Amino acid sequence: MATKRSALIVYAHQSPNSFNAAARDVAVDVLQGQGCQVTVSDLYAMGFKPAATAQDIIGELQNPDHFRYNEEAMVAWQEGRLSEDISAEQRKVEEANLIIFQFPMYWFSMPAILKGWVDRVLTQGFAFTLPKMYNNGAFKDKKAILSFTTGASEPMFLPDGINGDMNVTLWPIQYGVLNFCGFQVLPPQIFWAPARSPPSVREAMLEVWRTRLGALWEETPLSFIKTDLFDLSLQTGFRLRPEVKEELQADAYGITTGHHLGKPLPPNNQMRPPPPAI
Repeated sequence: MATKRSALIVYAHQSPNSFNAAARDVAVDVLQGQGCQVTVSDLYAMGFKPAATAQDIIGELQNPDHFRYNEEAMVAWQEGRLSEDISAEQRKVEEANLIIFQFPMYWFSMPAILKGWVDRVLTQGFAFTLPKMYNNGAFKDKKAILSFTTGASEPMFLPDGINGDMNVTLWPIQYGVLNFCGFQVLPPQIFWAPARSPPSVREAMLEVWRTRLGALWEETPLSFIKTDLFDLSLQTGFRLRPEVKEELQADAYGITTGHHLGKPLPPNNQMRPPPPAI
């Protein structure tokens, strides 16, 4: 018997009448229709605390004179001493095969409450360790996708648009958070300026999302650089191996949005999967 799929939607919007709420509901409807178990973490409704503080640690601190959140949280996770709101979210992540982050883009990033979820839930030990990061990450068997709304139209986020290239905007979240923890990162679902769109356009956006969700599990993830191309030592600073750089010298583009090697960025590296191999 096939294992039942499980999805977690981490939802960050204050209004139940928002477009983000509608996108969340479409995802719940389609995924449940596929027989998937769906859990929603409605962060505002939960009153989720965004600030990572010493209150997240139950019991005595390892070093009360110099509090280091990452180190204290790792030990607390190992010993089962994280606060219950964090532990509850970690259990949801463990059970999920797919995580959808549904949110409005604030200041080129996530709302504070969602960033707080990342800070507090994806603790060291649970979500990553030095040996288990990037393509060797703890969540390499899980998929993740950003589904979000913008206040600006799509042309404003083009490479020559006033807001700059959306690929650059997405890099810290998709590479620095999701891929760092090992997730297979699916191309983002971006709803461009729904608040500035007529009802018919908003409905069309939701229909595109509904159709995509129907085959989401089979999608090709985005492509990220592999850790074995780096010299993984403190002495060398975890730099790209010299022979790799030499092999890539003739390439017209950099490797990824972040690993551009001083060359033009590969087009839409954070927006679409790599082309199939020939």
